[in-house]
Amino acid sequence: MIAFVFPGQGSQYVGMGKDLIDCAKDLFEKASNIIGFDIAKLCFEGPDSELNKTENTQPAILTISYALLREVLSGSIMPSYTAGHSLGEYTAALCGGVFSFEEGVKITRKRGQLMQKAQPDGKGAMAAVLGLDENTLKQICESIEKFYVDLANLNCPGQIVISGEAEGIKRASELAKQKGAKKVVPLQVSIPSHCMLMKEVAKEFEEYLKGFKFNNSKIPIVSNALAEEIHDSSDIMNALIKQLYSPVRWQDSVKYMISKGVDTFIEIGPNKVLSGLIRRIDSSVKVLNVENLGDIEKIKEELK
Repeated sequence: MIAFVFPGQGSQYVGMGKDLIDCAKDLFEKASNIIGFDIAKLCFEGPDSELNKTENTQPAILTISYALLREVLSGSIMPSYTAGHSLGEYTAALCGGVFSFEEGVKITRKRGQLMQKAQPDGKGAMAAVLGLDENTLKQICESIEKFYVDLANLNCPGQIVISGEAEGIKRASELAKQKGAKKVVPLQVSIPSHCMLMKEVAKEFEEYLKGFKFNNSKIPIVSNALAEEIHDSSDIMNALIKQLYSPVRWQDSVKYMISKGVDTFIEIGPNKVLSGLIRRIDSSVKVLNVENLGDIEKIKEELK
């Protein structure tokens, strides 16, 4: 049984999707018309500083991931489940036919803009903590006085991301090292994603999403926030809103799919971040990735 999984923010790089220029010309043009600049040029040539702006990163990754997905589907490879890491859940929704590509670009652009303005620069921060268990790290977050910190991404065994106010993250990072964390890596973001600092933004985002008509998904989507499958259009919309201020339960989401019989994961989109996480969650499953057109032929061979 196959699951398609889609990467989120942080997987972008200048040059991504360069070989898609001919087969996905229509998608690049549609996305560029919606957001008002040449998205292909941004993906292929950068600069980094522009590509890494949240409001640009989100529709850019969606466009590249969807262009690759379309090519994979045209090769008659079909998934039984689909999921995405944070932003990647929007490509998973496209995979299930929940909304159109154009709507996906509009929604992710708006999501990025709202997230960007949610906290003043320098107020929020995130850090990856390696080598501590969930309970210990949760206790550390709760022990920080005067500043808000919480768990944001439960990625794989021994890798949890914390999110919150910058000073709180600094204090929690120091405590995590004292409690035996192997490493604490500050993330190069100014936005404290997947925590309650995004709650107000989520309300605004909810109002925006009400302007779209979502369809029920043709393929079960495993929600980040719930770590279980959803099909119904209203459940999908609610999960995408909840996802903004709730932890990404990636490890539990992958385990859920495996419990349902998934034995092959295909990561579709830039980079191989999710492939690495899945291997650490369960080394017995097959993990493949599609980052360019050449990879599609390789996975066809693998799946034979």
